[in-house]
Amino acid sequence: MNLRKSVTIRVPGSTSNCGAGFDTLGMAVNVSNAVMVSRLAYGSEPRPMRESDVRAQEMVMAAAKLYFKTVSQTAFGFTYQIDGEVPSARGLGSSVTVRAGIIAALDALEETKLSRKQIVAMVTELEGHPDNAAASILGGFCVARSDPQTGAYIDTVRIEVPEELVFVVASPLIEVSTESSRGTLPETLPYFDAVRSINSATYLVAAMATRDYDQLKGAVSDFMHEPYRLPGIAGASDAIAAGMKAGALTGWLSGSGSSVMCVCRREADEAVLSAMRAALTDQGLECDALILQVDNTGLRSG
Repeated sequence: MNLRKSVTIRVPGSTSNCGAGFDTLGMAVNVSNAVMVSRLAYGSEPRPMRESDVRAQEMVMAAAKLYFKTVSQTAFGFTYQIDGEVPSARGLGSSVTVRAGIIAALDALEETKLSRKQIVAMVTELEGHPDNAAASILGGFCVARSDPQTGAYIDTVRIEVPEELVFVVASPLIEVSTESSRGTLPETLPYFDAVRSINSATYLVAAMATRDYDQLKGAVSDFMHEPYRLPGIAGASDAIAAGMKAGALTGWLSGSGSSVMCVCRREADEAVLSAMRAALTDQGLECDALILQVDNTGLRSG
């Protein structure tokens, strides 16, 4: 068999939770990372191509180990290189771009023909939750289902999102690890906080499924994680409020932050972006601000 020596996989970033859809809702956006993997003739360990790639070494090794175990193949050595636009630890799914990119690249090199559903399941096992994994791999707005006992990935309902809806993201230049952010969450929630969050999440999904986007106005009200995470990110709540005042339909903390995102129609995007950026700079914070669309394609060769 004449197997390929090198492959590049492009994986879009994503926003997760979308308010109250904790560990369930995710949406791919049109910023991406490219993961290049090249087979080595010797060794069995992954090696970074550049100093900047060393940071991902632990994730790369874990993804490779799971891939070879899943497909029952003998591990081989490879080099990897990660380039792109998805910032690390800023709530836009950067870890999924690495983990999914490595697994998909090894699958392409070995021609093991994993399905996208299988790749989502593997990345979910590594991430501990399926929201970003489903979105970045499958594309679109995704409602992911997990086994309530084991947490294992089961399936996804995927909804394509048209260009008329845009997503303005403001990212303070602060890294927030998901692990440390989860440490701020309470072990239990008041009953009616859970009820109010369920109401918000299901209403948001219904609006996205029917494309009745006017119903998104003020639709996100989360009581599960945002009240505990937002106070730790200076200016985040103010940026969401400023975006909505400038014409956004709704907004949320993207993943565990530090990025915040507002949803709007195209005619309001520049005003929303300016308002969100100003809210953060008024706090003395540097930030990146982008106008994004949904990536409806997901993971792909590139």
